[in-house]
Amino acid sequence: MNAIEAIRQRRAVKHFDPTHRFTADELTMLLDVAAQSPSSFNIQHWRLVNVVDPALRTQLREAAFDQAQVTDASLLFVVCTDIKAWEKDPQRYWVNAPKEAQDILVPWINPFYSGKEQLQRDEAMRSVGLILQTLMIGAKAMGYDSCPMIGFDIEKVGRLVNLPADYAVGAMLVIGKGIKPAWAKPGFIPRDEMVVENHF
Repeated sequence: MNAIEAIRQRRAVKHFDPTHRFTADELTMLLDVAAQSPSSFNIQHWRLVNVVDPALRTQLREAAFDQAQVTDASLLFVVCTDIKAWEKDPQRYWVNAPKEAQDILVPWINPFYSGKEQLQRDEAMRSVGLILQTLMIGAKAMGYDSCPMIGFDIEKVGRLVNLPADYAVGAMLVIGKGIKPAWAKPGFIPRDEMVVENHF
């Protein structure tokens, strides 16, 4: 499936085949696609908790108000973000870049984020959104369905996955073989509300 079709066909599916499993190769491909996601200064704030323990999935389902897709989907990722990734050995994000790019961009990272806690968190959450979309489009292109989730007790989920200090939970994402289609797309805002020219 091409990217445009995958984008158009992607839906938040709620009902999954609980017997379906991803192969190791499929998971590797999906994670390789996810790693291609863009991020500011290539910091790659995202941290994916791949939940494979059935007992933990059951606890996470309870924290998600008993939404069945948490236990039924083939994959469950708790998509977290390292808010302080910008200050953790930043040269590693540019190790394969030309030296002239490294010499310019790596020294910019600290002054850009240092002392700006709201910007640090905003950037980390932007990275969550970018990898979520990449995972969902990648999954759809592979013939799978997905559902991004924020309907859960975020503090409880953080405790269940032993969230480190300076990390945040951005969302949960389930991926698998859908068994019931989503309802029709509920509607789009008018194009002239979505896009303005030059200024509001």
